[in-house]
Amino acid sequence: MFAEILFWMFSTVLVVAALGVILSRNPVHSALWLVFAFFNSACIWLLLEAEFLAIVLVLVYIGAVMVLFLFVVMMLDIKIELKRGQFVRYALVAALVAGIMLGEIYTVVKVRALGMPTLAAPAPHPAGYSNTQELAKVLYTDYVYPFELAAVLLLVAIVAAIVLTLRRRPGLKQQDASKQVAVRAADRLVMVKMAAAPKNDEPRPQEKTP
Repeated sequence: MFAEILFWMFSTVLVVAALGVILSRNPVHSALWLVFAFFNSACIWLLLEAEFLAIVLVLVYIGAVMVLFLFVVMMLDIKIELKRGQFVRYALVAALVAGIMLGEIYTVVKVRALGMPTLAAPAPHPAGYSNTQELAKVLYTDYVYPFELAAVLLLVAIVAAIVLTLRRRPGLKQQDASKQVAVRAADRLVMVKMAAAPKNDEPRPQEKTP
């Protein structure tokens, strides 16, 4: 009963935060509302005993992606006040998507209310259960090849991004690793022999004037 109360509380706040994302005229406020929505989604995942997904949502999306969004929004010259026509332009598509989602939710609720066979809720796990460990077992046993393939694709994407941005521009100073490794101390260090400075009581040699 207490878990259901928490679920409805977090769900209500999540819906309000989602409305704040799309209704806010300030892009910074929209990003902050989106952070709040992600946080409430993480709380709902905690109720579903999906601690790993909840932590990943907080660390990756809230801690990295949304910070990047805020930096981009603040750096770009975006008009804070949007025109009313731009909001109404996509109202029909938004209403269509919202109607489909509400229909799907109503279908699920109606099926459960009529007592028709549905997927049973998972049984509660013991205290020492770790879904992170179970996810790692499945990921590195049954799906190890797709996991490695995804890692290779991400590596290729990173290398491609670096190659595309690595342009040779005139006047750009670049490092040559081979020259840095092959350098010798004799090439960089020069020993210079200088005469000792005279003492205070000794007369200084007079400089010859031309």
